[in-house]
Formats: sequence, structure tokens, C-alpha cells
Amino acid sequence: MAEKRFLTLADVGEVLNISSSQTYALVRSGELPAIQVGGRGQWRVEAHKLEEYISGAYERTAASIKESAAQASDDNRS
Repeated sequence: MAEKRFLTLADVGEVLNISSSQTYALVRSGELPAIQVGGRGQWRVEAHKLEEYISGAYERTAASIKESAAQASDDNRS
């Protein structure tokens, strides 16, 4: 079976293990790119956009950890 190009917000929430309101907030803030489709304006996220978001989250987390470690090291020198 071919991988789906578009995911529902429920699918995205399941992948990220977050609530539907958290998923919706990511989309509404623009942090996670999505489109609205259909007459009811249902949200869809492209699978590759979700993967880019996850990769970016890993990068931001690593940078944050590195920054925190550097700050702790500087604090210990004082």
C-alpha cells in the first residue's frame, strides 16, 4: 500500500503523541504547515512537511541542550 501524501490532524497528533488541540495550535501558529481542503475546510498536513517539522524539532532540541550545557559550564566557572 502506498504511503499517504496527506495526513489528517488526528493522524498528525497520533504520530507526535499529542492532543488534537495541540496539533491544531501547531497548524494555526504556522509552525506546522498545512492546507485546508473541502467545503468544511478540513486541515491536511503533507507527510513530508511533518517529517521536516520532526527533523527541525530534533535540531532545535539539540541546540537548546547544547546552549543549556554551555550556560551551566559558564555558571560553574563563576
